[in-house]
Amino acid sequence: MGVDMQFDRGLAHKASSAFLLFWAVLSIAGCSKEPGSATGERRYPLTGEIMSVDAKRNMLTVRHNAVEGLMPAMAMEFSVSAGDASLARPGEHIRAELVLENGQTPRLETIWPDDRASVDAVEAGATALREDTHDRGPHPYREVGEKMPDFTLYDQTGRVVQISRFRGKQIMLDFIYTRCPDPNMCPLSTAKMMATQRLAKDAGVTNVEFVSITLQPEYDTPGVLKEYADVRGIDTSNFSFLTGPRGAILDLLNQFGVIAEFQGDFVKHTLATLLIDADGKIIWRDEGSTWDPADFVARMHKGPAVAAAAH
Repeated sequence: MGVDMQFDRGLAHKASSAFLLFWAVLSIAGCSKEPGSATGERRYPLTGEIMSVDAKRNMLTVRHNAVEGLMPAMAMEFSVSAGDASLARPGEHIRAELVLENGQTPRLETIWPDDRASVDAVEAGATALREDTHDRGPHPYREVGEKMPDFTLYDQTGRVVQISRFRGKQIMLDFIYTRCPDPNMCPLSTAKMMATQRLAKDAGVTNVEFVSITLQPEYDTPGVLKEYADVRGIDTSNFSFLTGPRGAILDLLNQFGVIAEFQGDFVKHTLATLLIDADGKIIWRDEGSTWDPADFVARMHKGPAVAAAAH
């Protein structure tokens, strides 16, 4: 205990000294506002290793690499979102955006895992999915009755998720994004997925997973998705929110037949909710947000022994 306390004090002192050095460097570099920016916000790519986490204050101490055009490698504290703070663990390697804003504590946004194994797995999955989409020709859309595509993404805890994670389970799947402003689109779709989850549990359906894939991976990082689920009180024991490379998301949209038009922070898109059986075959699809949760539950198998008559 004594050794840990000494280390923490030393770490805090180093972080505080680095913070002062940071502001000295920033002053030399100049603090003028960027044209058209009311707050002087500036963003820099940052990579590093988490040294300590203060979840109560939503602060991370990160030993980061040199930030090009700003400061050398050092260890210092950064403000983060509640979702990012809840996921962070000492020793984890991350990549993020360092956000500087006049008069504000430096903060990190768009935080992603940066360990080699995770990055390689997700990149390999994206490459395989790209090839699969290309091989399907100009119309890669998968009809009801076809197998769902393989994919490798991150979930709301930052873990790598491959399709094998759901092997032997039914999957109810949709696409949403956390900043969707239309209450009749993504917010309603999420509310209906939650209602279906509750109804399925009450009906004794134990072999089903609920999956929502983001339409806006540039913003919807694992930490953002974690906070989205936490704020809504979602039971994530069998409900995963997935994100990953933009290319992989676009390939999934094409293969699942969801149309999305990206306009900055806003995404104009269609809605589709699918039910996939335990063998990975798409067995039902409903467009829009007017579907009935009870209808999806009626189409689910309650277990391996339930006959196909449930359909």
